[in-house]
Amino acid sequence: MIAKVRERLAVGKQAAQRFDRQRFNFRKLNEPEVMEQYQIEIANRFAALENSDDDGDVNRTWENIKENIQASAKESLGLDEFKQNKPWFDEECLSFLDQRKRSKIQWIQDPSQSNVDNLSKVTLAGISGTKRRHI
Repeated sequence: MIAKVRERLAVGKQAAQRFDRQRFNFRKLNEPEVMEQYQIEIANRFAALENSDDDGDVNRTWENIKENIQASAKESLGLDEFKQNKPWFDEECLSFLDQRKRSKIQWIQDPSQSNVDNLSKVTLAGISGTKRRHI
């Protein structure tokens, strides 16, 4: 018997990398004071970098440049907040999901007809509630 097996990871590379990066609040650069402060910060850091004694290692030079830019941006611009939830995902949606989860766990522990009906009722109530809100 010969079989071909194909595997896929549940988390893609982009999703794993997304949490490692820092996102800076670049919208602040539209403000003249912040833009000027950022330019001064960058100029000062690169002036200090030029005066440093480097042994000619390209990788180390690149790391210094990258660290200086990131530190300047973090001080001047600050970090941008991640929005994980959509505007429509509120407490009502959260309570519906919690109620459905409890009903499903109850159905898994005891697959009786009353628990099946309860799970169906909770699911249908949640679906009709979301349709009403978004139409």
